Amino acid sequence: MRMRIGRLFAATLLAGLIIGCNRGDPPTNGTTVKIQLTSTAFAEGQPIPRRHIVDAENLSPALQWSGVPPAAKSLALICDDPDAPLGTWVHWVIYDLPPASAGLNEGVAKSPELADGSRQGVNDFGRIGYDGPSPPPGKPHRYFFRLYALDAKLDLKPALTKKDLARAMDGHILGEGELMGTYQKK
Repeated sequence: MRMRIGRLFAATLLAGLIIGCNRGDPPTNGTTVKIQLTSTAFAEGQPIPRRHIVDAENLSPALQWSGVPPAAKSLALICDDPDAPLGTWVHWVIYDLPPASAGLNEGVAKSPELADGSRQGVNDFGRIGYDGPSPPPGKPHRYFFRLYALDAKLDLKPALTKKDLARAMDGHILGEGELMGTYQKK
């Protein structure tokens, strides 16, 4: 009986690790500081307005944050949809944000490098910068905006993927915040 329980535990643990690794999220050590991440466009768990959707104006939403650890040397932000039919779909990758910044304005330019030194990666549409929700008709999808405070300025080239960024952030995460919005195409 113990052997069966031991195998079941090992299989469950392995499945959890595989699922966690497949999401491509940066690993954390569980002791990160909680950063408050909000938007004037939508509240936690609420619908993302149409102006931020691919089929409309496709503007990145304004984001604000507070509680960044003083030791942070840079920030990174990833937005993705874990409910996409083919698996998690990446909508935005931006990194080397200045740690003293308190947010991003609506409609961040879709360029590899921004005036403040921030760099943007490639999303799963194959483009630089933000591309908003574009789910198939059906149930609502969840869009997670995750902000990471890092103990280093990564100084990575522009146009990285989420996977590349997650690998570079490994071992450097001091704090994180999350904001989730929804969108449903009818």
